[in-house]
Amino acid sequence: MLRRRIGGPGGPEVSALCLGALPFGSTVDERTSFAVLDRFFEAGGNFVDTANNYVFWLPGSTGDESETTVGRWLAARALREEVVISTKFGGRPTVPGTGLETAEGLSAPVVRKAAQESLRRLGTDRIDLYWSHVEDRTVPLEETLGALNALVSVGDVGALGASNHPAWRVERARAVAQGNGWASYSCVQQRYSYLQPRFDVALPESGHVHVTPEMLDYVGSEPDLTLMAYSTLLSGAYAREDKPLPTAYEHPGTAPRLAALREVASELGATPSQVVLAWLLHGTPPVLPIVGVSSVEQLDELLAAVDLRLAPEQRKRLDEA
Repeated sequence: MLRRRIGGPGGPEVSALCLGALPFGSTVDERTSFAVLDRFFEAGGNFVDTANNYVFWLPGSTGDESETTVGRWLAARALREEVVISTKFGGRPTVPGTGLETAEGLSAPVVRKAAQESLRRLGTDRIDLYWSHVEDRTVPLEETLGALNALVSVGDVGALGASNHPAWRVERARAVAQGNGWASYSCVQQRYSYLQPRFDVALPESGHVHVTPEMLDYVGSEPDLTLMAYSTLLSGAYAREDKPLPTAYEHPGTAPRLAALREVASELGATPSQVVLAWLLHGTPPVLPIVGVSSVEQLDELLAAVDLRLAPEQRKRLDEA
């Protein structure tokens, strides 16, 4: 599989697709989760993304499920040294049965405690890429970044990322880190796909922050900053005509883009989902997609997108639709 370095030329080398582990151990049982992870690794994938709160919102779940399942797979297959693990903290509710309104946040004590708990669930001595999952403006950036730098200094954490932070906050955080000689955010993770939502209509997932033109411009101007995208396939909406799009995507621009997408997919003998991933992978700036699947068959379809190339005219048609 195509490989890329994240966070600049000195960052870890990862597969061009990242496997999202959000449903593993919950809506996707452990046996199927292991089969998907096995197939991903067999195909050359080495980058797995999880979080310390997946999937707290489902009845009977605690938020431990995804990390714990990934940790058991790593141990069962003895693959820790060959897999790059990405996980997040900050969005885990502190009161059972509640949501992000009681999220743990980004204080220094949380940084330290959450990292140790993730290390335990993952069964590892280091987190390769550690994310501030959601913003917490009640805590000074200096406090969060200082605590994260301490984790990097002792080897518990490798690279750092900011998930669901707007561009100006990422820039400010990076300036604070640089000014103090600390490890800095070198990755950004936000929601992004080919179809674009209206920004005056809320997304159904309250914690999601969508990529903006400003973020694309910022990432494109910073050689040591990598953009990763989640919800790249809109929960199956490109593959299933019976899957409704969220209200934010109900606007006059959606139909022309869908038509262009299906036209290009037909020309290439590909699926719309494959074309979406190719569009992300080979754009300017390039985006590293996180893909979530619930079966090996779904994964096989998406793996084929890595080798798909859009002709310049096709790219132009998709961009201008």
